[in-house]
Amino acid sequence: MLKPLSNYTGLAFLKLVSLLPYSAVVSFGHGLGYLASHAPGERNTVVKTNLRLCFPNLSPTEIDRLAKRHWRLLGRSIAEKSIIWHGSVKKLSDMIEVKSAVDLASRKPRILVNMHFTGIEGSIILSALAKEKNWPSTSGFFQRMKNPFFNQKIIDWRNRFGGNSIDRQGNSIEIIREIRKGSFIIIAPDIDLGLKDSEFVPFFGIQTNTITAISRLAKITGAEVCLMTTTLKKDESGYLCEISKPLENFPGADSKEDTARLNEYFEKEIRLRPAEYYWVHKRFKNRPSGEASPY
Repeated sequence: MLKPLSNYTGLAFLKLVSLLPYSAVVSFGHGLGYLASHAPGERNTVVKTNLRLCFPNLSPTEIDRLAKRHWRLLGRSIAEKSIIWHGSVKKLSDMIEVKSAVDLASRKPRILVNMHFTGIEGSIILSALAKEKNWPSTSGFFQRMKNPFFNQKIIDWRNRFGGNSIDRQGNSIEIIREIRKGSFIIIAPDIDLGLKDSEFVPFFGIQTNTITAISRLAKITGAEVCLMTTTLKKDESGYLCEISKPLENFPGADSKEDTARLNEYFEKEIRLRPAEYYWVHKRFKNRPSGEASPY
């Protein structure tokens, strides 16, 4: 009884937050982040471990400051999910601006390579604006949540504008079909999903387990590969979703080299805005043979 009650309480709370003025949502999120940054727990340790590994030249004080800034922005993004999942097209458009170097209405086979900045869920703006802009529908992989109630709810919310969330496990044929059809295909490969279909390639100078799906899918479908980042505007008034020109000579002959190349792009973007990256993930969880986990 308690679990269903807590599920529906959480649902009502998200809906309530989505009705607040945007400035209030942001302030609430900053408060969440402040509390999280001062709470003892595993994720605080993970954040600081990741930062120490990736920025070895920073002092302990600088690491602590960067970690707190990260939690502030992560808390904000969690509160903003109430708008991402419940907001109208207008609310989403007010919060997220799209800037693309390619014609999004062309329906060319194209993979949009997203990365885990705190604004990653802002990619829903493509789905929200599809009808108005004559853009194709949006498809992408999703990772199952442990809570089946919210797992289904989030799928429904992400798909409410006509999107298609595809279970990451065992659905490669469906994603290939969507790519060839010209749908927006959004994939975020910068998380450790286990050793299957992955390679250890450099990321911040560390051999990092990374899925090779982008290279393999591009080879099979002939799709263009464009980088997509959703990051805070300089004045923090909202987010900018930017889509790059297609990567040149991608894919290449070797999927491992392609994957390493993507990690280079990711690292470059992260160094521009380090507090916005998703440092709560155990990015270096799986290690090359004989090497201990840093966590």
